[in-house]
Amino acid sequence: MRQDEIWDEDAARRYDTTGSGMFAPEALDPAVDRLAELADGGAALEFAIGTGRVAVPLAARGVPVAGIELSKPMVEQLRTKVDESTIPVIVGDMATATAPGTYGLVFLVYNTISNLLTQAEQVACFRNAARHLSPGGRFVIELWVPELRQLPPGRKATVWDSVPGYMGVDTYDVLNQHVVSHHFTFDDTRQARLDRSPHRYIWPAELDLMGQLAGFELESRHADWTGAEFTAESRSHVSVYRLPAAG
Repeated sequence: MRQDEIWDEDAARRYDTTGSGMFAPEALDPAVDRLAELADGGAALEFAIGTGRVAVPLAARGVPVAGIELSKPMVEQLRTKVDESTIPVIVGDMATATAPGTYGLVFLVYNTISNLLTQAEQVACFRNAARHLSPGGRFVIELWVPELRQLPPGRKATVWDSVPGYMGVDTYDVLNQHVVSHHFTFDDTRQARLDRSPHRYIWPAELDLMGQLAGFELESRHADWTGAEFTAESRSHVSVYRLPAAG
């Protein structure tokens, strides 16, 4: 499964779940608050900007935002919300594409760096972020923690979410650090819809080493956007990397 095959017209059309899921105020507002704080009055660049879930409200806060996005259908959905002059977007791979200008903040939200399926591509993503940042600039990544402790010997899958009408199942290839997320949506009928997406999971320590290779230092790590403490039991993290200041 290639990323451009996953994020097609149908996926882009169904992506926004206004007011619920990752679009719920309790999920979205803390992310926008924190990113606006980290931008510190400067411009921000979002890798894998998608339909603008975070970028649109961040721009509404007065933060100049630009984006890089691989999927043209996702950008087309973004354009139903804001025009090119409000949030300019470069269509391309977040590991290699270049946006004009320099920024004080580059960010990647909701596990998106794991869409890059090799370690080399993920390291390239860090280096691409560094290329876009001014001295002292920050690179922010939101990412889940691999749930391998739930995999006893012989088991290759975990159920990571189960609510009425939805079940999320991850299947693991621990040799290659690959996982495929299976999203089942259903109603009271016998029919169900399956969507799948491949990922390469990254341990926090490995992520920190990627940052070092690109010239970053870890500035902070929390369990979520509100600043909760990151512990051994945390299921996700928000990590802030920073380049050295000039001089």
